[in-house]
Amino acid sequence: MSPLNNNSQARQFKVIGTRPPRPDGIEKVTGKAQYGADLNVANMLFAKILRSPHAHAKVLSIDTSAAERLDGVKAVITSKDFDRFSSGQPNNILENSIAHQKVLYDGHGVAAVAATSDLIAKSALKLIKVKYETLPHVTDVDKAMEKSAPIVNKGYVLENVPKGHSENVTSYFEFGHGDLEAGFSKAEKIVTRSFKTEATHQGYIEPNACLASMTPDGKADLWCCTQGHYNVRAVCAEIMGMETSQLKVTASEIGGGFGGKTLIYIEPIALALSLKSGQPVKLVMTRDEVFKATGPTVSSSMDVKIGMTKDGKITAGEAKLRYQGGAFPNGTVEMGAQSAFASYDLKAVKTQGWNILTNRPMQAAYRAPGAPQAIYAVESVVDELCEVLNLDPLETRLKNAAKKGTLSSYGPTFDDIGLIATLEAAKNHPHYSAPISKNQGRGLSCGFWFNFGGDTCVTLNVNFDGTIGVTEGNPDIGGSRASISQMAAEEIGIAYEKVRTIIADTNSLGHNEITDGSRVTFAVGLATIKAARAAIKEMCKRAAMIWNIDEEAVRWENGSAIPAGPNAGKFDPLTIEEIAGMSSQTGGPIAGHHEVNAEGAGVSFGVHLVDVEVDKETGSSKIIRYTVFQDAGKAIHPSYVEGQMQGGAVQGIGWALNEEYIYGDDGKLQNPGFLDYRIPVASDLPMIDPVILEIPNPGHPYGVRGVGETSIVPPLAAISNAISRATSIRFSDLPMSPPKVLKAIKDKQRGNG
Repeated sequence: MSPLNNNSQARQFKVIGTRPPRPDGIEKVTGKAQYGADLNVANMLFAKILRSPHAHAKVLSIDTSAAERLDGVKAVITSKDFDRFSSGQPNNILENSIAHQKVLYDGHGVAAVAATSDLIAKSALKLIKVKYETLPHVTDVDKAMEKSAPIVNKGYVLENVPKGHSENVTSYFEFGHGDLEAGFSKAEKIVTRSFKTEATHQGYIEPNACLASMTPDGKADLWCCTQGHYNVRAVCAEIMGMETSQLKVTASEIGGGFGGKTLIYIEPIALALSLKSGQPVKLVMTRDEVFKATGPTVSSSMDVKIGMTKDGKITAGEAKLRYQGGAFPNGTVEMGAQSAFASYDLKAVKTQGWNILTNRPMQAAYRAPGAPQAIYAVESVVDELCEVLNLDPLETRLKNAAKKGTLSSYGPTFDDIGLIATLEAAKNHPHYSAPISKNQGRGLSCGFWFNFGGDTCVTLNVNFDGTIGVTEGNPDIGGSRASISQMAAEEIGIAYEKVRTIIADTNSLGHNEITDGSRVTFAVGLATIKAARAAIKEMCKRAAMIWNIDEEAVRWENGSAIPAGPNAGKFDPLTIEEIAGMSSQTGGPIAGHHEVNAEGAGVSFGVHLVDVEVDKETGSSKIIRYTVFQDAGKAIHPSYVEGQMQGGAVQGIGWALNEEYIYGDDGKLQNPGFLDYRIPVASDLPMIDPVILEIPNPGHPYGVRGVGETSIVPPLAAISNAISRATSIRFSDLPMSPPKVLKAIKDKQRGNG
């Protein structure tokens, strides 16, 4: 769909906004691209990890002697092998990778083996004898908060945590402003609801994998599937007691991440096995291991209270969020508490958030971490108020929408934002006024994400033939190589085909933050533009030398140096090819470099509109129409932007209808695989219709905003609201799987609902 442009003063671009072929396409469809498990080297060993069968237990002893004697086994490690590197400070990443004294969840690593074949490594695991003392466990967030709950992991409670809770409550956050009591007193209708969401996995296709080669002299190479190889280097170097410069990390192609590959799970294990064996070690997780031992998003328990006048003005809003982050602390609830009411211009608002430890794997990011749950709860209550008061849900949101100048619910005052534009686009779209049939309902929800910037470093090289090589340090998980090449081409004034962008290893470029938070197109794009401008300045300098005029008398236009004015002299333009071809005679190679801690990412808003049909005989809910409206700032490559919008919606659909971690009474995960953990497939979905809006971000030269996170936020509430309107039953527990929906329908029919 063609972008909608709300900025009449928009810059006219030649390359930006076009849809060139993706640079990684041929390699990926032909099988040439190398993913995490694709790299093989001479003398390589195969590693496997022994994992706990218990949700919570003391490790009394580990006997690895039989495994070590097995022919073909070259190294066996436990947590004790890391003791010589330890600083004495807790290291959550290491303790999550391999258990220290206690196993904290079903699937927690206990020992690891490296052998000459995968089969031998598997056989060796069976020979390792571990004695456990099982302990009481807790996997439910509310139960974990109780004073009587088993303590999962001691020593992590922050000073700001209110008294009266279990030690499992490790952190507390609070945001808001205004007088809540006064706000609620002005309301003519108040709705208070409680909500629960279950943990969901990112569902990436490629399991985590790495290959490590470490030598006795303290040098190491690491190849891995990750969203942030600089972070892998920093953390692993600390764990292994290495100087950072001695560990080179190269990121493979990545078969999906969505935030799940921002953490480190197996890399320290592979490094330690390589050091002990003296050989390269390859470690690839199984799908079962991915589900059990990598981070899903949090599960949550939430209370929301909102007051509204009869004409639809929100007078006050309050939310209490309880998120479980697994066996180690996390800050996701802070972002949830900040996001909850971000879509609204409120005079009185308060959000509180508690992080709680449970006997589950360490939580990881999953697209806009923390925001989907909180906004699901808030948007559900807003919709219920609209229904009770007989108000149009879209008009009501327009009446209360945050805009430029709004004091946000979490503190900052908004600059240019696109929420009202997305709501108006939804209002004017044929979808909103289309008729719906019996057993169908239409749902609506707003969505929000902060967007990130952070440390970024880019080098741009001008080759002798006038083509451009861009070197950046962020794994491409959403089309960044294309968008970065487009921005470089746009700035320099050459064709997109003349630019190639590559991802550097950690020794080839300065530090870059993780690819997360929708930061890359914004931050790396910003650094690329600045690096291009540095190269242009140098090329103008070289042209001045050739013409024997002042540098200030030269300007750059359409890929060429030209005299800045009639007084500069009469010279034919010098193209980039000509300047580059003479660079050896004018001072040597030409390059531009820029490093920055990027700020000004600009927040992102979106609105989702969905029609759902509920089969009241089975409880099954079918998505029959879905439209996404989102502010992209400036869509660099519209096809990638649309893909991000569609992908987030699909993942949100799975979260709303089917996906969940299911734990038994024994604390074990019961559905660690795609046969039992049901993600949406093509037959479950209609075409997701994306509508791009462009409200330029003032913090970026081209107006770029991140788009990858926001699209997963609205689906949960939009679908819940649609099902609620189709059934006349309000749902507050995700996922809304067929058994849950059918039970609610039957209960209502029997008069129990």
